Amino acid sequence: MKSPMSEEILYSIALRKSPLIGDINFRKLIQLAGSAKEAWHLRKDLLMKADGIGAQIVKELGNDDYLTFAEKELQYCEKNNIRIRLRHLNELPNLLSECEDAPAVLYQKGNWDETRTNLSVVGTRNATAYGRSFITELCAELKGKPVTVVSGLALGTDGHAHAEALQNRLPTVAVLAHGFHRLYPAKHRALAERILADNGALLTEFNSSQDPNPENFIRRNRIVAGLSPITVVTESAYGGGSISTAGFANQYNREVFALPGKITDRYSQGCNMLIALHKARIIVSRQDVIDELQPELTPQVGSLFSPKEIPAKLTEEQELLFCAIRENDGIQLDDLAVHTALPTHKLMPLLLQLEMDGHIRTLSGRQYQVT
Repeated sequence: MKSPMSEEILYSIALRKSPLIGDINFRKLIQLAGSAKEAWHLRKDLLMKADGIGAQIVKELGNDDYLTFAEKELQYCEKNNIRIRLRHLNELPNLLSECEDAPAVLYQKGNWDETRTNLSVVGTRNATAYGRSFITELCAELKGKPVTVVSGLALGTDGHAHAEALQNRLPTVAVLAHGFHRLYPAKHRALAERILADNGALLTEFNSSQDPNPENFIRRNRIVAGLSPITVVTESAYGGGSISTAGFANQYNREVFALPGKITDRYSQGCNMLIALHKARIIVSRQDVIDELQPELTPQVGSLFSPKEIPAKLTEEQELLFCAIRENDGIQLDDLAVHTALPTHKLMPLLLQLEMDGHIRTLSGRQYQVT
């Protein structure tokens, strides 16, 4: 007889086995029924009342083939020491669980210290010496800090990020675009084993019947972005997969950094575009990333210090703007216009001057905070 916990995992896998029940519809079913098991057995007339749950999805529920698959999947995971984490039971990593489209089911090999701060590092499979050297030097400077490096185990940038993390005794987490029945790319099998041996983990939302199909990599990228407060894009061409990772990080209101490069360098063009569109902060030095990580690494002890004082020699409008930003950390441009009653075209030069004088800084998505 299965335990209630095993039954809930079983029915969760069965629900997600249906191609019509994605993560969003899975959540709707849980909200309606209260559990995966109850959703599986829910009366069809009640199911039809749920928003977005149509006749085809209702027809899928109760499919014996999906339940049979789930039985085998559960056995496979038990045999191979794979942990199954369910979102609706609040078992996902904290930051990932905040994402609207977080996976309903997450499979995990290995264990890592989830109290450490995650840093996602992504880029092109065709990494150049420029991008690789930045990662090498960044990981060397992070050595000894409570940071875990997250990436996607792909060739090029991802593999280099994992390897350099291990070289500097930083745990690393690899997010896969397929189930645990295989390892792609096969060239990184030894790297994956090192990750597990050195207090890291492999994660995937895909079950053991799912191969690394092209569409899976975009889905994988949202998890890479969702796990971390900060994503760093080192190199990417226009339309590269890393651009989608940055997009997800922006969507989740996370910080994005991009390494700029020559306009003639194909694998810097995507990074330059992110910076130009204010979808990523420019990396002037490695210290930019470390400084952004620092608040995440420092335990919060409450408001022991008074707010930053108003700098001297500000104009009346600059002071008004500075105070609005100080009191509304991460405030966006449109909201600034409301708070200050200043038109946007007048705000821009004032913001630029405040930033050049070192009083504020620009975050991704045209958000601002005092330095």
